[in-house]
Amino acid sequence: MKIALTGATGFIGSHILAELRDHGHEVTALVRDDAQADTAAARGATPIVVDLYDRPTVTGLIGKADAAIHTASPGDATSADLDSAVADAVIEAFAGTGRPYLQISGLWVYGTNRSITEESPLHAPPLVAWKEPIERRVLGTTGMRTVVIVSSVAYGDGGGAIPGLLLGSPRDDAGNLIMLGTGQQHWPTVHVADLANAFRRALENDAAKGYYVIGNGVNSTVAELTAAAAVAADAPGAVAGSDDEARTRLGDYFAEVLLLDQGTDAAKAQTELGWQPTRPTLVDEFRDGSYRKAQAR
Repeated sequence: MKIALTGATGFIGSHILAELRDHGHEVTALVRDDAQADTAAARGATPIVVDLYDRPTVTGLIGKADAAIHTASPGDATSADLDSAVADAVIEAFAGTGRPYLQISGLWVYGTNRSITEESPLHAPPLVAWKEPIERRVLGTTGMRTVVIVSSVAYGDGGGAIPGLLLGSPRDDAGNLIMLGTGQQHWPTVHVADLANAFRRALENDAAKGYYVIGNGVNSTVAELTAAAAVAADAPGAVAGSDDEARTRLGDYFAEVLLLDQGTDAAKAQTELGWQPTRPTLVDEFRDGSYRKAQAR
């Protein structure tokens, strides 16, 4: 298939690009600048520098593809505007064609819930409350096969924003990493290569449509994750923090999502897509994997 991909040089998008290329798909990477174009080309994509807010151009480029995948995100207050702009272009290009469109979301939209499924009610904190209206708009578009991949915390290959946050945790006087909150909240996680595999499977499965929650089913506590991060960061250990310390450190909105207590087992993806997580857990990666090697370098 010929696939238009945004975010091809990002942490998740670059792994999706590799997964697609490894399975014989042609990828056109819609990138922001020449530096990203060079990176995408080196990874096997055909890059096109474009402003994703330029609706006529983006619509035309997507219209030439058999499918589109959107993972690009500025990660700031403009994220909602960018997702909405891409949604407008995709709907114009794909409505009535039956072609597939996949975009990424995150488990934070479900709020605190230890047993998240695709049928769970959404209780999105303010940081991510903008996601649902856009997702509902593309999911409700007639004649377009839309899939929203709802990702757990992505990790792997020494990268990812949230693993980096744990590795860079402040330390107490003894050098221990200070946990986010008490550390008793659970975080669903997924290796980024397994996540990319889920995207590819949903793309290739003509029956796949709607939400797919993706997580490896481990659902470690933040205490467990921070203790493992301490090994990678060469810290003596990890100690509990407090909700107030987390809010002071990160701000109210960001701290709120990181203090959520969540869990999932991705049963729908396993049943309908034949997806199975195969990579090491984040705890293992911290203790004796890519993060420890990255810190050593």
